[in-house]
Amino acid sequence: MASPRVHPTAQVHPEAKLGEDVDIGPYCIIGPKVKIGRATRLHNNVVITGTADIGEMNQIYPFCVFGTAPQDLGYRDEEVFVRIGNKNLFREYVTINCGTMKGDRTTLVGSNNMIMAYCHIAHDCVVEDGVIMANGVQLGGHTKVEREANFGGLAAVHHFSTIGERSFVGGLTRVVHDVPPYMTVEGHPSRVKCVNTVGLKRKGLTKETIEALKEAYKLIYRSGFTKAQAMDILEKRRPLFPEVQNLIRFLRNVEKGRQGRAREALRKTAIVQS
Repeated sequence: MASPRVHPTAQVHPEAKLGEDVDIGPYCIIGPKVKIGRATRLHNNVVITGTADIGEMNQIYPFCVFGTAPQDLGYRDEEVFVRIGNKNLFREYVTINCGTMKGDRTTLVGSNNMIMAYCHIAHDCVVEDGVIMANGVQLGGHTKVEREANFGGLAAVHHFSTIGERSFVGGLTRVVHDVPPYMTVEGHPSRVKCVNTVGLKRKGLTKETIEALKEAYKLIYRSGFTKAQAMDILEKRRPLFPEVQNLIRFLRNVEKGRQGRAREALRKTAIVQS
């Protein structure tokens, strides 16, 4: 197995843990509580600090900064964390802050994500697997992005929001409410426009499933029924596709939250600055 390769201009703390075949490029700075998994490559001028655990086979491009303190006025230098999975692509100037005591102390990024240049993942965010964030997307603190969601460039997400799985957030969209799974949202503020048909086809969903989601969309957003009435009707239909069931579950959770965001129920009494 290949030993880690560290460029002579890089500053790697002797207590940092580097896996096999890790490649640390010129002028990178790695702190003492950092762990980097096998075959991850840091190109150049990357900073990883704080208590950060980076998985295997990630590509981290120049000027990314991971593991810095949360941008939160209540932070008091507690030990908080960043954890990142495997096979992610982080392009230039991506920033990922540690969590806070107001959350689970940890900012989480899963695996197989593509995070393009200038994106920001704030404290206590959870980004699941297979997510694509185009250039300049900004996630406020405590945001959750479910698997295989997709963002257009320069979208901005209000803290404590949830972006549902396999949804699409249009470019320049201001997200202030939860984005339902499988849907496309656009606007300032965002509104549900349609089912994310193109994205769902690319993910291999069947024609029957997509048609069921379209019928659910029409009933929930275009029929004149309240959302509660529409969901009651949908739950009685057979077959009840798992994706439609998941959409209903998601929307019912939103109703349990506040201000159109299910995760607001997690908010602690202190004000969060994101």
